[in-house]
Amino acid sequence: MNKLILGDNFEIMKSMESESVDLIYLDPPFFSNRNYEVIWGDDGEVRSFQDRWSGGIEHYIAWLKERVEQMYRILKPTGSMFLHCDWHANAEIKVDIMNKLFGRNNFRGEIIWQRHNAHNDAKKKLAVLTDTIWYYSKSEKFTYTPIYVEIDKSNNHYNLEDEKGKYFLGDLTAPNTRKGESGSEWNGINPTDKGRSWAVPNIIVENLAGSAAIKNLTVQEKLDLLNDNGFIVFSKNGVPSVKRYEYMSKGRLVGNQWYDIQNVLGSNERIGYPTQKPEKLLERIIKMASKEGDIVLDPFVGGGTTIAVAEKLGRRWIGIDQSVAAVKVSDLRLKSRKNSLFYVPSEYELRLRKYDYDLLRNKDAFAFETEIIKQFGGIPNVKQRSDLGIDGKMKDNTPIQVKRSDNIGREVVDKFVSAIQRSDKDLFERNKKDKKPVGYIIAFSFGKGIVSEAARLKNKSGIIVELKKVSDIMPYYGEKPKVSLSADEIDMNKYEFRACGESENGIEFYSWDFNHKADEGFKADVILDKAGRQTKAFETGKYTVAVEAVDKNGMSGTDSINVEIRDEKNDKK
Repeated sequence: MNKLILGDNFEIMKSMESESVDLIYLDPPFFSNRNYEVIWGDDGEVRSFQDRWSGGIEHYIAWLKERVEQMYRILKPTGSMFLHCDWHANAEIKVDIMNKLFGRNNFRGEIIWQRHNAHNDAKKKLAVLTDTIWYYSKSEKFTYTPIYVEIDKSNNHYNLEDEKGKYFLGDLTAPNTRKGESGSEWNGINPTDKGRSWAVPNIIVENLAGSAAIKNLTVQEKLDLLNDNGFIVFSKNGVPSVKRYEYMSKGRLVGNQWYDIQNVLGSNERIGYPTQKPEKLLERIIKMASKEGDIVLDPFVGGGTTIAVAEKLGRRWIGIDQSVAAVKVSDLRLKSRKNSLFYVPSEYELRLRKYDYDLLRNKDAFAFETEIIKQFGGIPNVKQRSDLGIDGKMKDNTPIQVKRSDNIGREVVDKFVSAIQRSDKDLFERNKKDKKPVGYIIAFSFGKGIVSEAARLKNKSGIIVELKKVSDIMPYYGEKPKVSLSADEIDMNKYEFRACGESENGIEFYSWDFNHKADEGFKADVILDKAGRQTKAFETGKYTVAVEAVDKNGMSGTDSINVEIRDEKNDKK
């Protein structure tokens, strides 16, 4: 089943089966350290923002690399990955992550996407108008379908015309000799004499004879077929050319420079997500590198563009995000696709979770350690003293240390590494050699010093100490928010709606369904509304208007109100 999952993609991907995904597109947060990267503002997104900025570029690359390592593992041998980034770190990402994991030989292209045109700031500095999308396959055998786009009419080379339509004259020969098409004389001409070979356009032959017949035709028979149907023109010197008609063209083959896809500003696709990518961009990638029924993964789902396009193109999909709002907006975006009579969204699993910070923070220390270690999949240490700071172990005996505190410092990782070596030197060296974690530290949050030191140990010494946040481990489901809806008629057939949501966690946003049908479920016409206010004019008829309030932990509550618009101008309810 398709899945839309709230959580840390690193932890979720670790539980996924190896070689199970056909295509991965990821648009991770860029290395720009700008506040605009915090889009939704919910706790999960803020934590992620702080994590990747807690140790500079070295930590950012380590943060991203460990996630791409998991993506590489779960990618099928015939699969491909597209990593979307910008100038802040694209060089480091290619050299330190993609080349090392996929290998230089599996580099398939640097896609340059022009997001917008130059603004006034280009008068002061060279404007950066493009993003980079690194394209790699896992092996030399990979899924690929060439993409054709419409030819630019303003630069149209179909400059001749006859009764069949517009055409241009193309060469019938090509440089060098080609097996099977060199040495073949036709009409007294042998291109091999000039170091060339015949280059018969099979698209025209297929159009005339059919795709099945073309396999059995010789070069001379193909040329005869073209000539008999008026497709070959001879120059005064007897050199043949072929008429390439516009109606037979598949279009222009797409290369690595994508200047023909506009961003979503001003588009009806726009849902209020600042870094939202256009559907045409993902449509091109998904069509190029996957087939119907393939599984597409987006581990930074954002506004849900990838999974929405994958759904439309008949692919299976998995979307993951740390932000509650991102997951809920993506969920509503999928459910709101009610404008097509022929499009029926498939079933998918929506996986949300939250945890109660205060409840865990104020628990008995030993009870807290026991609960969090069990939830993490480990075995708690029954001894509470003389344990060298090791509070539990994974099933393979890898040590776990738990700190029931926030913002822990560098000295914790230093002491923990020493304790691990004293406890079981052989296991420490074996895990280090196998590039596995030598230990895990669990806490509510981590300071910059410990994050930077953990990254340094991994990059310089090959010692991996994983820092795990309580929020990434503990699931806890809370109560749904309460919401009430009221409406006032402010003009003929026009109403103002006001939603009031209540949640102990705070309301994140509201969504609106202006023609709600209970048997179809909630399908949002307005996905993202921070204020809970909407104005709507209606045609004659009966309507149920529904609002959904989403709190900061992804829980949602709904309310609805009925509106009836009569034919009589002054008889409305």
